[in-house]
Amino acid sequence: MPGSGKTPVDVVAVTLNPAIDRTIFVRGLAPGAVNRAELAGDRAGGKGVNVAAALAEQWHAVEALGFLGRDNDAIFVARFAALGVRDRCLRLPGETRVGLKIVDPARGETTDLNFPGLAPAPADLEALLAQLDAVEARWVVLAGSLPPGAPVDFYARAIERVRARGARVALDTSGAPLAAALAAGPDLIKPNEHELAALLGRELPDEAAVLAAARELSGRGAGSVAVSRGAKGALLVSRAGAVEARPPAVAVGSTVGAGDAMVAGLVAAELRGLPPAEALRLATAFSLHSLTRDARPGEDARAAVAEFAARVDARGL
Repeated sequence: MPGSGKTPVDVVAVTLNPAIDRTIFVRGLAPGAVNRAELAGDRAGGKGVNVAAALAEQWHAVEALGFLGRDNDAIFVARFAALGVRDRCLRLPGETRVGLKIVDPARGETTDLNFPGLAPAPADLEALLAQLDAVEARWVVLAGSLPPGAPVDFYARAIERVRARGARVALDTSGAPLAAALAAGPDLIKPNEHELAALLGRELPDEAAVLAAARELSGRGAGSVAVSRGAKGALLVSRAGAVEARPPAVAVGSTVGAGDAMVAGLVAAELRGLPPAEALRLATAFSLHSLTRDARPGEDARAAVAEFAARVDARGL
């Protein structure tokens, strides 16, 4: 990559449509009835923000790009500072959206109520692409939904700009933006099995169908395709073949950010040069740490991930 005098980082994490995640814990959630909330808290979120946090906890040098509302960015500034993440997000007039996450610990389920978010002007989108033209990183993660008004091919354009800088690209989105971006050749994508089925327009009733679908997406332009399957584990299809990982049973505190943690783990594995089975083992450990951290406050993230990795069953298919 051409030198610019700027200190390179391991990963640039891009979040175009971030949110302040307001998490409410309701045991035995009953829709249509009065429910008692046990605990509530706000956290700076969005898929790329969560990826940046998970990588920074493992001592990777991370930079955050994207859009934040100028009127309520303090919570993001504080989280980035606490983790040592470089904040290069562009500020827009107004407030970053607040997304409600209702966690039912009794069922291990999370109900998301997501709002549209701020709408960047065309000039704002071009300014972000210009930031990508100056990227000095080994990996760029493009994560989350597109904000209102962004063209459906924006991620495809971003991938082309990043690859021109010599960096590799992980893409974690769904629907039309994912379909439009495949031809640009992202190095890694990570749909869950429901997003994968929706993208291909067919049911995926078993592991064999999921594996075939992942191979199809790989053939359509994606370098590696990881498919998260919840408690059933994950699959990874790459040019080196296919592998699966099965996690141990754990007490789930919250599913918020678990898929983002898996993306972070896959990128961390690439940075470490791990083979596919070990990469998926590490990514699954990242996800397990995210799932259980509410019940294990204050633990060392690196030690927790290493402990979970030792308990994940990963093998070739």
